[in-house]
Amino acid sequence: MRLVLLPLLLGGVFLPVSVAAPFPKPDPDRAFADQKIYDPAGRPWRVAREDWAGAKERIATDPGWAQWLRRERAGVDGWIAKHHDRVEWVAGWSHDGVSPKDASRLIWTDKIPGEEVPFVSSPSDPHVEVTPKILAWWVVSFRGRHADTMVRAARLYRLTGDERYAAWAAGQMDFYADNYLKWAPQREGARLFWQTLTEASNLVKYVETVRLLGGYAPTARRQSWREKFFQPEVAVLNANFQAIHNIATWQRCAVAQVALLFGDEAMWHEAIDGKFGLRAQMAGGVTSDYLWHEQSLGYNNFVVSAVLTLFTTAGLYDRAAELAPEMAIAENLMLSLATLRFPEGHLPNPADSGAPGIAPDRALYASAARVFPTPLGLEAVAGRHDWATLLDPLPPAPRASRLPAVVSRNLATTRMALLQSGPWQVFFHYGQLTRSHTEAEALNYSAYFGNVDVTHDTGTVGYGSPLHRGYYTRGANHNVPLVNGEGEDLGPLDERREWVVEQGDELSPLRGELLEYSASPARVSAAQPHYQASVSARRRLEIKGDTLVDTVTLADTAKEPPKLGLTLHVQGKARLGGDFSPAADFAAGRPEPFAQWRDVRGATFRDHATFDVDYGGTVLRVTLTAPGEFQLWHGNTPDAPPLRRESFYLELSRPASAATFTTTFAPAAPP
Repeated sequence: MRLVLLPLLLGGVFLPVSVAAPFPKPDPDRAFADQKIYDPAGRPWRVAREDWAGAKERIATDPGWAQWLRRERAGVDGWIAKHHDRVEWVAGWSHDGVSPKDASRLIWTDKIPGEEVPFVSSPSDPHVEVTPKILAWWVVSFRGRHADTMVRAARLYRLTGDERYAAWAAGQMDFYADNYLKWAPQREGARLFWQTLTEASNLVKYVETVRLLGGYAPTARRQSWREKFFQPEVAVLNANFQAIHNIATWQRCAVAQVALLFGDEAMWHEAIDGKFGLRAQMAGGVTSDYLWHEQSLGYNNFVVSAVLTLFTTAGLYDRAAELAPEMAIAENLMLSLATLRFPEGHLPNPADSGAPGIAPDRALYASAARVFPTPLGLEAVAGRHDWATLLDPLPPAPRASRLPAVVSRNLATTRMALLQSGPWQVFFHYGQLTRSHTEAEALNYSAYFGNVDVTHDTGTVGYGSPLHRGYYTRGANHNVPLVNGEGEDLGPLDERREWVVEQGDELSPLRGELLEYSASPARVSAAQPHYQASVSARRRLEIKGDTLVDTVTLADTAKEPPKLGLTLHVQGKARLGGDFSPAADFAAGRPEPFAQWRDVRGATFRDHATFDVDYGGTVLRVTLTAPGEFQLWHGNTPDAPPLRRESFYLELSRPASAATFTTTFAPAAPP
């Protein structure tokens, strides 16, 4: 059994239960070798540099760069002239920027809500009332953009010598240092922002600003910033998230960069080599499959973005070689996602990411190219005009980029599997490693038939929306078996609707048991022995030619049998027979997620039900089988907002202690 650190959230404090053991990752330099570019020494990473003399020459001699500089100065000048931070502004949570109508993301603009604009909007909700929570959400993005502009201004000073930019950037540092302790502590002790994740991801910008200002700020002024701003920030970041976690990774990376700025070796070694320092994060947070252990695939890129800030800065201080093992692991974290992509580029979407991502993420490959040169990344930055390419020009790609083939794989250390055979590609999420970002989706699957999205995981919405815990993370939003309308039991929630974990409890709620895996013939089966308190569940997925067969078995040992059922979500249009009739009372007596179903119709069947689903030219015949009489409901349900999709819920007519459900997808015969 793999012992792990289990964080118990009590007022923002994380209590360690046991320490995460590293996932074996032998020879990470050679993993995904066909996607990497190696230097003469055989290293897949490079040391980031800044060539200010060359940058000035390029600006002076290249009309394209001269035009870029004019645009950059205009953008920074415009922000400086118009925008000023305020001590009375309290930052909120970025996840609160959601429409109360359908949880679609609000659109941020630089207009101050309630002062310069009377309301805000989302793509599907044009008139959202400004509340204190909405204003606080706005402040988060404002303050982050303000910090971005501080970095840009400091760069303009270094490039042009115009001290007006240095004076403004240094003045902003004075403002934050003088007022930092005036902001009341919020979650986890954060002050400038609502949580320490945002505190850390923005702290690297303030570090960069001071580094770039260099000797413009005399020693006494820099020391004032250090004592009044940077040291309190580091103290907050080091006081919590002593865990293997994406937020902890951001915190350690930020602290390490403060250490480099002020030459604090003790701080550096604690951030890198400490019990939950960067090395521990890469060893225990990245699985042997090079996926982040919290399972949301979006966290691969999120963690890569965190470490890139450190790896870039470390190169500028000639400290990159100290982090060579971690750089090799992090590059694999970036590259691994392309091996999981569906045929048209979307990724599977386990755990609580947002809408399904795209792989490869070309923007990330481009931003990583200074540290992780890849053919695709070098192609993406070719001819680009930005600060990175101005200061650290990169050579052209030595060869054309080629995406890796997607093949059947069992991702054992991440509790996932891929099946690829004939027209079908199936992603199976059969177990979980941690409660962090977990949804009630053990045994969920997604599938493509050629380039057709047959069924996918919607992901979730902003955590500030009641639909996050009330719908998107629940079993009814996934292709999973349901017991009394609920999926797997992840445990109780506290008042913030975070998972409550007891001291001594194992971090892994439902790792699952892999029962069988075969690439050819393509099949996989897994069990969840403790799906609910008295319920065990198992699922078998197999591809037989052009047919996908899904078999689910439930068994309950409780004295009183529950209602057993199954949900199925499709991305096409179902062709229902005349047996279906409106079911106005469908949600009555059922768990909260079913209230989100619209236009529900139902019918009663015995042993099996068959219908076609039209995917816009491709029609698949779906057959559901169940023991004896069952009800089948069809409705319109939330997809990634503001989109919606069609869904089915099958439930046995009578409570039962055991049941087996079989679903088959096959091309429909021509009419």
